[in-house]
Amino acid sequence: MSGEARDFNNIETRAVSNFSFLQGKAPKLIQTILTETLGEHAPSYATAKIWVAKFKVFDFSTCNVPPPGRPKPVTTREIIDEIHDLILEGRRISAKSVAE
Repeated sequence: MSGEARDFNNIETRAVSNFSFLQGKAPKLIQTILTETLGEHAPSYATAKIWVAKFKVFDFSTCNVPPPGRPKPVTTREIIDEIHDLILEGRRISAKSVAE
């Protein structure tokens, strides 16, 4: 590449980090390799440490997948209007009743 920094996306960078981890390299060495390759576009040492910590617990995912759990709430105009009508009907309505 003759001195040029290659701009990898996050998935490629994490895959290279994963490969280096499987070769037994330490997070500092992985980050050094990425810095030599990517220049200013390389992830920080803290990011490399976090990725290696995840690799150690067998989380070899290369994508940023949201963790399982409670789904994100969705707000639509219809839901807002329906809740507004419920509150106008009875101001002492509970949050549990609104949620149902």
